[in-house]
Amino acid sequence: MSSDLAMSLAGGAEFVLTVVLTFLFWRKRLHRRFPALGAYLALRVTSTPVLLLLFSGDKVLPSQMWLIGYFFVYWAVYIASAGLMFCVCMEVFRSVLSSFSGLTKFGILIFRWAVLASVIVSLSTLSFAHRGLLVIPDIAYGLMRSVSIIELCLLGFLCLSMNALRLSVRDAAFGIAMGFGLMSANDFVHSLLVSRATSLSAPVQFFYESVILIALGVWVAYFALPEPVSEPVLIAVNSTIYRWNEIASALGHTGTRVAVRKPETAFLLTDVERAVERALTRRLKDRKSET
Repeated sequence: MSSDLAMSLAGGAEFVLTVVLTFLFWRKRLHRRFPALGAYLALRVTSTPVLLLLFSGDKVLPSQMWLIGYFFVYWAVYIASAGLMFCVCMEVFRSVLSSFSGLTKFGILIFRWAVLASVIVSLSTLSFAHRGLLVIPDIAYGLMRSVSIIELCLLGFLCLSMNALRLSVRDAAFGIAMGFGLMSANDFVHSLLVSRATSLSAPVQFFYESVILIALGVWVAYFALPEPVSEPVLIAVNSTIYRWNEIASALGHTGTRVAVRKPETAFLLTDVERAVERALTRRLKDRKSET
């Protein structure tokens, strides 16, 4: 089997798995819990036939318009996918912290600032060596690199805090984070191998496509199997996660206002009271002596 045929079969298998995954996702009504992921899957399913048509259109009717259309549609889908991935990461983060209202509000605030800082750093490190329309791929790669870092950090956070958050391995949020983590690690390894060993482009591409199929297979397994029944999270009052949740809930909460007496004022009032008491005592003694 030639490498081109193998890659074509792998691309077809990826599209079929994406369609199956989208069907399972909507059948389990997970789009209510993860709407951004539903939009991401719908984008992949609808964009693949359009890109395939634009890519092979010049063979039927030779024209440069097919390639120009493919360029704009491909990179528009690429940038939109990066933006939706940011939203998916935020949805997963909010889902795993849903039992802790204080940590959810405080964590989402920190997560948004982390995303903003990651995007700024990624775009500021671009060389912008290309001019004109060729700068679009540079921006797209920078955004995708940024979201890949966020996805790996999210997966690491979930792995380290599973026990504290009472998160099950079978939870859909963990499965989504695992799939995106595999894809992100795959992107970094692929870019490293391609830049250092261009002669191994065919094996590297086959390995890259294989990891994508594995990630999609993980999602299919998570969405096909029944999810564990959600139960109330029971934690000890003296546990660390409970204390952090109470601290996060108190941050930014005004509450009721109370009057607090300053120490200096308290000392002054005490001295005045003593002086009045002495004056009354002397006056009583003077009256007694007069009588």
